[in-house]
Amino acid sequence: MLFYTLDIIGTFAFAISGVLVAMQKRMDLFGIFIIAFVTAVGGGTLRDVLIGRTPVGWMNDLNYVYAITLGVVFSIIFRKKLNRLRTSLFLFDTIGLGVFTIIGVEVGISKELHPLICIALGTMSASFGGVIRDILCNEIPVIFRKEIYATACIFGGIAFFVLQYFNLKEDLIYIFTAAMVISIRLIVVKFRLKLPNIYQK
Repeated sequence: MLFYTLDIIGTFAFAISGVLVAMQKRMDLFGIFIIAFVTAVGGGTLRDVLIGRTPVGWMNDLNYVYAITLGVVFSIIFRKKLNRLRTSLFLFDTIGLGVFTIIGVEVGISKELHPLICIALGTMSASFGGVIRDILCNEIPVIFRKEIYATACIFGGIAFFVLQYFNLKEDLIYIFTAAMVISIRLIVVKFRLKLPNIYQK
């Protein structure tokens, strides 16, 4: 139940993240919904297609579509409250990142895949919706810039298996993994930590 709840929360959070980007780009209502949709389920859709899990998740459960729609409506109604778009975007993007890392790892485990592949699926689930969003919005995706983004998901995936090795309760593993990804992102932004740049000025 917690796993499913986290999935819906992550979908809602990423949908809001997509709406905020779309509103920054001054898109119309249809454009806002499309960007919210691909941000929320783009990574999971790509993951499911790669491992042959079809129909993909959101097609089997309309609650994901409802969560996205609710995220769009919420963001539009409270857009004035969310006027600090950069802060709001970062917050909801970070929440989605932590939650979807867990979702992707669990999907890989359910398919009995190698832990490294599970971690890759977790990273894909968490970050590739944002990649699609940024490409559609004519932005260089965060994952391809110096900022530590997908790396946080990788560390979260590793933490998931380490905690599982010590036989902790499933709910605690979920909470600790999500908290680790979110914490890494917060620390990275606060202290402006970045991966090394190979290009010299």
